[in-house]
Amino acid sequence: MAISAAEISWSRRDQAFIDNHYSRAHIWRFDGGIELAASSSPSVVPLPYSNAQAVDPEEAFIASLSSCHMLWFLSLAAGAGWVVDSYEDQADGVLAKNASGKLAMTVVHLRPLVTFAGDRLPSEAEVERLHHRAHEECFLASSVATEIRCEPRKALPV
Repeated sequence: MAISAAEISWSRRDQAFIDNHYSRAHIWRFDGGIELAASSSPSVVPLPYSNAQAVDPEEAFIASLSSCHMLWFLSLAAGAGWVVDSYEDQADGVLAKNASGKLAMTVVHLRPLVTFAGDRLPSEAEVERLHHRAHEECFLASSVATEIRCEPRKALPV
């Protein structure tokens, strides 16, 4: 069993509160010393009560799923003897009402673009299987009800 942690810090300062006119800007701190500016999304809570330059929970959710998938993909590719030169993902998510009528991240699209190097390159079918296995192994994907669609992009030959 592994335990992960994050520290979230917000302060009202001199803002009103019960009128719902307060900043949603806050700080995320992680055990490695990284500190990130966070806020609600301006698409959920309008400006000036959100900070558009900060990471919002929806973006972090998408990035976490994408990162978990990528880390498993890299591990599986290395284990199969394929050299990955680069991995980029243009992931996005849909915030919509779910079957219960509640707002939820209903779908996350992963759009990885992977380039390989070396004499031994995987076929398209092998890459597809790697993505499928990465999805199956990703413990974050296993933790959520969100539909996660992996739609790999094809790298152009160099």
